[in-house]
Amino acid sequence: MPKCFSFTATKNRCLKSSFSSRGLRSTFTDLKDGTVMHCWVPKTRKPTRPDVVLIHGFGANSMWQWSETVRILSRHFNVYVPDLVFFGDSYTTRPERTESFQAQCVKRVMEANSVTKMSVVGLSYGGFVAYQMVAQFGDCVEKAVICCAGVCLEEKDLKEGLFAVSSVEDAANILLPQTAEKMRELMGYTFVKAPAKVLPSCLLTDFIDEMFTQYVCRGEEEFSHLAIAKDRKLSDLPKITQPTLIVWEIKTNISLSGPQIEKAFRGECSAGSH
Repeated sequence: MPKCFSFTATKNRCLKSSFSSRGLRSTFTDLKDGTVMHCWVPKTRKPTRPDVVLIHGFGANSMWQWSETVRILSRHFNVYVPDLVFFGDSYTTRPERTESFQAQCVKRVMEANSVTKMSVVGLSYGGFVAYQMVAQFGDCVEKAVICCAGVCLEEKDLKEGLFAVSSVEDAANILLPQTAEKMRELMGYTFVKAPAKVLPSCLLTDFIDEMFTQYVCRGEEEFSHLAIAKDRKLSDLPKITQPTLIVWEIKTNISLSGPQIEKAFRGECSAGSH
């Protein structure tokens, strides 16, 4: 029996209206290789303003993760907010599932919008994608902000307890929840004061049905290719030289510890600033 009302779907419509009121419009870019990317772009790009790309993490679509940020940044920047492949309305028939592939897709969307110079902001999984954009397209990316993303994570770090889970399967079950119980567990990791205890299961289930069901298997594949890949080594991480700001939350347990990230950027990754 179909649901009569979905709080999540209603909130989604409100977010679309909010993005539109901030001067953004919804676009679809066919990359002509089986990949279609959805992205919020300025209705009217202002040449005097810098261009910034906001790259979301695992979970809901980009609107849910960047709505407050867009409200602030849209006053001063040309803001671009893509849905990564298999999140929101972006998809591909290609087999690639790496953050490197995601970065290439985002870059091609920016090219389609005639943006040649930009700054990137990546949150969680989006931080991995943003790092790859800097590494691959350094002549185009001027500055980067990496938020709560353990880009320097190695396989051995799991065994040493630096991550909240010990396997890809456990991480996927948390970051791509399929039950209200798992959704509460995720919120417990990601919020300092988690509201999940006071939220009824029906609302959590509604959110899962709207946001996590369609591409869950492909999302698990993305995660397995991402931060906990077998034999991943810090020494293999590409070095970057662009000015880079690292942001992390010491009271949550989703990402690698802040000092470890800072060490990677200052020593191994040669980031320009911190």
